[in-house]
Amino acid sequence: MIELRTPAEIEQMRPVGRFVAEVLATLRDETAVGTNLLSIDRRAHELIRRTGAESCYIDYHPSFGASPFGKVICTSINDAVLHGLPHDYTLRDGDLVSLDFAVSIDGWVADSAVSFVVGTARDEDLRLIETTRRALDAAIEAATVEHRIGDISAAVAQVARGEGYSINTDFGGHGVGRVMHGDPHIPNDGKAGRGYPLRAGLVVALEPWFLATTDKLVTDSDGWTLRSADGSRGAHSEHTVAITADGPIVLTDRSFLGVD
Repeated sequence: MIELRTPAEIEQMRPVGRFVAEVLATLRDETAVGTNLLSIDRRAHELIRRTGAESCYIDYHPSFGASPFGKVICTSINDAVLHGLPHDYTLRDGDLVSLDFAVSIDGWVADSAVSFVVGTARDEDLRLIETTRRALDAAIEAATVEHRIGDISAAVAQVARGEGYSINTDFGGHGVGRVMHGDPHIPNDGKAGRGYPLRAGLVVALEPWFLATTDKLVTDSDGWTLRSADGSRGAHSEHTVAITADGPIVLTDRSFLGVD
């Protein structure tokens, strides 16, 4: 069921959006060559406890997961792009890291993701990451009341295809509010002018993610981590966005922290 939020409820969502933004900015700043993925998860858990937030991941067990997730952040590395289960891995020079984080505060949820490279970056990785960012910007720009779901999807796809990337539509954006994953589903490809009409009060997580040379995914032996079928690298950018009569509000915006 698609739920619409009042202006007052959107205001109530601002603290959780700000917290998610702050945590991702902190983790990105602290993550470097030599950081262990389990240390990232412990740090995220510490910040959650300190604030009194609740993890959306630790007990999460959807049909596509082998078991309850058991951690509080997704850490996807190199050829992993979504749902990366933190494990005993120490980051190496040039690793492409995607962090995806969602929590609830006072019953409201925010969800966001960021990708970056630790150490020496390859040009092709930076181009992939930048493409997901530009696609996210295009998606946010299309998230207005005169548009439809298909306009957001088409905006993402146009950016991706302009850079030569193919698109997987199995996982994409989604409604967010009292729960992490709600209606509507927002694929990263679609036809402009089609689908559910965007209305003031709709709050969604928009999340372009692309793989360098394929659109096929395989599930890792951990039962969670999704990797490219051909071993190519992936990147992921995501924000929680409220659609209002005055335009989109990016609830997980990190710019106030001086970071993108």
